[in-house]
Amino acid sequence: MFPTYVWKAELKPEIHRPLNDSIARRLAEIMGPTELARGESWQSDHALHERAEIAGLIACIDEAAATLLDYLKVGHEGFRITGCWANVSAPGAAHRIHNHPNNYLSGVYYVRTHARADTINFHDPRPQTGVIRPPAMGLVAENADQVVVKVKDGTLLMFPAWLDHSVDPNQSDKTRISVSFNIMFASFAESMSRPLWRGGRRSA
Repeated sequence: MFPTYVWKAELKPEIHRPLNDSIARRLAEIMGPTELARGESWQSDHALHERAEIAGLIACIDEAAATLLDYLKVGHEGFRITGCWANVSAPGAAHRIHNHPNNYLSGVYYVRTHARADTINFHDPRPQTGVIRPPAMGLVAENADQVVVKVKDGTLLMFPAWLDHSVDPNQSDKTRISVSFNIMFASFAESMSRPLWRGGRRSA
């Protein structure tokens, strides 16, 4: 009853390997000599989808979104990416629980993942479940308040923009890189969907 969907696709190695290498090189150029301390993360500006280096990824996102909207039987006159940005997370960096207002879909694509830095958490969107929360005698899907999704290089996730999600601290000794994005119907995209934050360095 009233399910919440998270869609997962895996790009083939012959597609994601050169694409990921290109994205990683371009981000290194954008960041320049910036070195992140433990627990710090960096985000690019949110116009990454306008760069030629990730045109292949944008094509995959557009195709996935079109398929998804068709599956949902949603009527629309087109859609567009309203924001797309890179997340670079040093060891120890996390991303607290949040959602993406004023969009219909959000998603994330994984460029560099590592053991102990390869999950994302989706949180129960029903606020009423927190009114009474008796102790769980065993953890099962029916009493969990979050779902942990395992990812790897080349994984593409899409989900409702209102769905709360978070990322646990990077427990590896390497940098984790992902690309996040928002999608909105074209008729609304200009007036209400662009991110209000700016890129830069952040601490956990």
